[in-house]
Amino acid sequence: MGIITVERAKQLLWLGRYSERVYTTVRTFFVGFDRMIDEQEDSYITFCKRIDVPDVYGSKEIFLSKYPFDLTNPDSILSNLNRAYDNAIILRNEIGSETLAYIEMAIYDMKKAQISKAPLIEMQSVLDHLLAFWGCVDDYIDDPKIRDIIKTGRRIERIDLYLRFELSNSSILRELTKLSSRIKKTELQYDKEQLDQLLLHAQNDTINYRQAISKIEGIVEM
Repeated sequence: MGIITVERAKQLLWLGRYSERVYTTVRTFFVGFDRMIDEQEDSYITFCKRIDVPDVYGSKEIFLSKYPFDLTNPDSILSNLNRAYDNAIILRNEIGSETLAYIEMAIYDMKKAQISKAPLIEMQSVLDHLLAFWGCVDDYIDDPKIRDIIKTGRRIERIDLYLRFELSNSSILRELTKLSSRIKKTELQYDKEQLDQLLLHAQNDTINYRQAISKIEGIVEM
């Protein structure tokens, strides 16, 4: 097992974060898509506020057509997927070409969805290919530390988004427990006290979502 530089560790962590960001936001977009079409009020504004995305859209129709695909917007789903790909390209030697290929296929799916009359069908393929990517992380990356850093990034991002969308304490506690177990294996510098506090609050149903977001964002010292 080779030495992982600080820069490589950062790239691995963000590969995990960006790929999970795309996965969870696509799933959440699915849930809200039909509701947004039929509703009278613009709940997309609440969606944007929760994930700190500026409302540059002005209407739900523009949001639904632009948010997933607009490469000129750094907050779009496709922009985040491209960031995952940029990290994966740099890390090709560490993660392998087959693992990288599933990120490439997810980008292809998003571009198909952009011109499709039924974009959710192609976006389902994005989810499928990201799940295949995570399967390759498990099956084809031999170095356990590389796997653990990528998965730590994934877990941090998932907790961050679950807090933003105010999911149940049980869902957040499950992810925090997994993060606590995983991060110990990485040799990353992290704030154990903050993580223990988050676990305690989740166990006692006393999560302050906004405070917890700040804590999870700063959990890794890098």
